[in-house]
Amino acid sequence: MDRFRMIFQYFQSNSESVMNGICGLLALAGVKMYTSFDFSCPCLPQYNVAYGLGIMFIPPIILFLCGLILNRQSLLMLEEWRRPQGCRKKDQAVIRYMCSSIMQRAMVAPVVWIVVTLLDGKCLICAFSSSMDPEKFVGFANVSSVQVQQLLAKVPCKDDELMRNNLSRQAVSRYLRCWSQALGWSILLILIIAAFLARWLRPCFNQATLLQARHWSNYIDIEQKIFEETCCEHSRLFAHKCILHFFESMRQEIKLHSFSLPREGEGAEREEDLLRGITDQDQVDKLLKTWYYEKPPLNVSQATHR
Repeated sequence: MDRFRMIFQYFQSNSESVMNGICGLLALAGVKMYTSFDFSCPCLPQYNVAYGLGIMFIPPIILFLCGLILNRQSLLMLEEWRRPQGCRKKDQAVIRYMCSSIMQRAMVAPVVWIVVTLLDGKCLICAFSSSMDPEKFVGFANVSSVQVQQLLAKVPCKDDELMRNNLSRQAVSRYLRCWSQALGWSILLILIIAAFLARWLRPCFNQATLLQARHWSNYIDIEQKIFEETCCEHSRLFAHKCILHFFESMRQEIKLHSFSLPREGEGAEREEDLLRGITDQDQVDKLLKTWYYEKPPLNVSQATHR
């Protein structure tokens, strides 16, 4: 039990590392889903574009939303952005830093999915085979425009009787696959160059502002964790106190059934100290409301003085 508690505390204290791991797992899951997915283009002019582009872009949207949902800081960022001003001012730089961090992690899995689909080429062939110019390829002469559209739409279906061993189909398929792979490698190269420049040019900008934004972003995360832990501890003690008061009239019956209750005054002072004098539902509601609307300023000396 202690080992699981240590693991849980590690995950709580290292949320950034955990989120990096979750983003990596989402990316690997996306690649695994695509490789195990049975891609079957409808080979119909009116459905090919919707199917091909849908397979290319709908799963990335789902993975992006999953990345936002699993990222704990996304909710903290929204709360920080929407919270009242209170006694603590809102730092726009911290909110921008949290938003940037969230978006960067959430975009990993969608970008991996799009790059993999482009390198594979099936989606682009399915989506744009019908829009190719038949004059660029031999084998479509002496064919009506309607038949040309039907033949081009059947390019992704290599097992079709009309297109089996058709050199024109192979030429269109190779042409679109080359463009798809070139686009995929170009996107990957651009992302790598952008990451390289962001990594090496960051020290050229105001590093102190970045450190401040990162520090207070971590502070908001840790403050929320400690607040939740304190609320849980207070709720447990408050519930224990209420239950003891409820069963106070049944002390004799409980003693007869070998249940033990603490003696009057035993541990009461310690519990009162831990409850911090908040022993009523209205007091708890008022405290939580005050915490939301008037968060204390980030000044330990003022808090100690009060």
